[in-house]
Amino acid sequence: MTTRAVVTGVGHYLPERVVPNAHFEESLDTTDEWIRSRSGIERRHFAAEGEMTSDLATRAAEAALADAGLTGADVDAIVLATSTADNTFPSAATMVQNAIGMTGGFAFDVQAVCAGFVYALTNAHALILSGQARRVLVIGAETFSRLMDWSDRSTCVLFGDGAGALLLEAQEGDGTNDDRGILATDLHSDGRYRDLLYVDGGVSTGSTGVLRMEGREVFRHAVEKLAATAHAALGKVGLTGDDVDWIVPHQANLRIITATARAMNVPMDRVVVTVQDHGNTSAASIPLALSVGVQRGQVKRGDLVVTEAIGGGLAWGSVVLRW
Repeated sequence: MTTRAVVTGVGHYLPERVVPNAHFEESLDTTDEWIRSRSGIERRHFAAEGEMTSDLATRAAEAALADAGLTGADVDAIVLATSTADNTFPSAATMVQNAIGMTGGFAFDVQAVCAGFVYALTNAHALILSGQARRVLVIGAETFSRLMDWSDRSTCVLFGDGAGALLLEAQEGDGTNDDRGILATDLHSDGRYRDLLYVDGGVSTGSTGVLRMEGREVFRHAVEKLAATAHAALGKVGLTGDDVDWIVPHQANLRIITATARAMNVPMDRVVVTVQDHGNTSAASIPLALSVGVQRGQVKRGDLVVTEAIGGGLAWGSVVLRW
């Protein structure tokens, strides 16, 4: 028998405020058509004043727990992926821990920007396989609207706020690719490319800063690296794109999603796409898309799912799991 980290609950939360592309026409030299044609984005959600990343994360965690029929007291650990934690410290994960009534175990944040959820999922997988935890809440949550330069039309129209969560639980499998749970992971980073996507603030400047991005270069790296990491993760367990039921990619840009699916030889009707409704929610985008995909009836029990993402660092990676 083989221990597997199996998804037993999924949920998400989106702030109430919906911001259509037309909103930006009032202050920027842009149009709804321009934004759609370059990104596929039609609208996004922005957090309300006083609504923090930990609040979004808590709502998503509660939804995932309800889906699993459990409470915070049943959870051993929380791994929360975010680049927009409420405070420098303590971690947003500990705030969620308190909010859901989890008085034992441990909680911590992971920061790998848009690749954060893949990193968090890989860490949670390792915690379960090592016996450190039996049930782990893995959350991606962001309020990227608070990092935008509202005069930069190339970036501020792309991002939104939201949160998604999975509950992973240790279960016994047969050790084959038919087992439910995480089958393979693949992580990478390369600090040589740090200047392609970053926030120009932090303790070094004494300010929060705003997001800066070299869009064309990030696009080029994304298409190349996302397909490569997905193939690498599949290859670790002897699978190929032909075996994949669903790609649930980081929802950054529809053109990147389409190009990556093409490079993997997976048709777009086997790709969960939510970028049009949520924009780029960074570390929240994969769990958010997974939750929506389940709600839509796309992702079903037993399906082979590949998630992949790339973000600032550059950091990128993928996870292969059977739902």
